[in-house]
Amino acid sequence: MAESSSESDPDDLVLYSDSPAWKDVTPIPQDDGPAPIVAIAYSEQFSDVYNHFRAVLRSGEKSERVLSLTRDAIRHNPANYTVWHYRRLVLQELKSDLNVELAYITKIIKCHPKNYQVWYHRQLIVDWLGESSQELDFTAHILSKDAKNYHAWQHRQWVIQKFSLWSNEMEYASQLITDDLRNNSAWNQRYFVLANTTDLEGNAVQPEIEYTLGIISKARNNESAWNYLRGLVTLSSYNEHKDVCDYCHDLYEANCRSPYLLSMLVDINEELIKSDEVNEQAHLDKALQLCAELAMEFDIIRAFYWTFIGSSLEKKYRKNK
Repeated sequence: MAESSSESDPDDLVLYSDSPAWKDVTPIPQDDGPAPIVAIAYSEQFSDVYNHFRAVLRSGEKSERVLSLTRDAIRHNPANYTVWHYRRLVLQELKSDLNVELAYITKIIKCHPKNYQVWYHRQLIVDWLGESSQELDFTAHILSKDAKNYHAWQHRQWVIQKFSLWSNEMEYASQLITDDLRNNSAWNQRYFVLANTTDLEGNAVQPEIEYTLGIISKARNNESAWNYLRGLVTLSSYNEHKDVCDYCHDLYEANCRSPYLLSMLVDINEELIKSDEVNEQAHLDKALQLCAELAMEFDIIRAFYWTFIGSSLEKKYRKNK
């Protein structure tokens, strides 16, 4: 009989077509048309499994042997949506133990951590169970191997929202940032928590600004931290965050020429153009100087962008041309 273990060597498997338990099923070969341009050289085992899967898919059979068949099909191609979908239908029909299925999908994800289908399957199983005790530890394990695994972060955010697991998440994001100041995924998670647990007003935002300035002081070219800071400040305006403006000016005077600093100074000066009528042309000149510095020396890869920004500012704000 066909082996169902996902750890088995495909070369050791008994073909379904040779198994007495499957003699009642007529395999359906894949139809690539009369003259396929580039025919895929499927292995004998792969074709055997999927020929039988197509047969049970057509007949609608939902049984323990079909559940085993989907396991073999997944072993051959864990990204096949149709197999995962049918497996879920079989699980529901059989009223299978979902904790067993959760253990199974845990093993699969560890082998294929960047496969969308396996994460989607896990989400549905957790949702059906209505229980999330393993999920934060599990995603943390996956993220310890790859801290920027998009699927793990997406699943973690879903779990947190679904089961209201907010209490320690800011601390988790902080630890990841401590481990790697440039972990953009951890910065994104930090904002995700902030946006979902606060009103994004001064009392919540100011401590985050102070935290971020402290991180920038350790790594002045950390784009992730600068982007986070920009997002916090633009919830209101630079005029309401004199500490940020002073910090940026002090860094510039200290001869820091991080392109992210200069970019923020462009924004600061544009806001000053609008709010300080007496010195608006001086602020415009400063913004144009910063754009030129970025284009010619400190962000050359985006020279055309900064030239465009400078030209746009000139057209928009220059008086007495």
